Amino acid sequence: QVQLVESGGGLVQAGGSLRLSCVASGRTVSIYAMGWFRQAPGKEREFVAAISRSGGRTYYADSVKGRFTISRDNAENSEYLQMNSLKAEDTAVYYCAADDSPRYLATPTSGFEYDYWGQGTQVTVSS
Repeated sequence: QVQLVESGGGLVQAGGSLRLSCVASGRTVSIYAMGWFRQAPGKEREFVAAISRSGGRTYYADSVKGRFTISRDNAENSEYLQMNSLKAEDTAVYYCAADDSPRYLATPTSGFEYDYWGQGTQVTVSS
């Protein structure tokens, strides 16, 4: 089993930045792709970004492309989401996710492809 814990959320003004972190524990050797999702009140969970096992491949939702950057540090069993130029519509609970399917180059965009989830961290952007 893998446990994921996010941190770094908070309240920020529009145009500001936040950096989310996710630390994995447990059977971390089984983790391949990692990703970030978000869910705003009254909306379905949506894909934000994904990163392959080595970190060499990334994929972003169109809504965050050019503003958000996903990264990971396998030595620290961590992934990060640097969020710049934040907008009010970025307000949501952000979830870290990990996939244990042995696909070295995958950057999954569907929540169904992930096996482990964090508890979420709230990001609120005031306009």
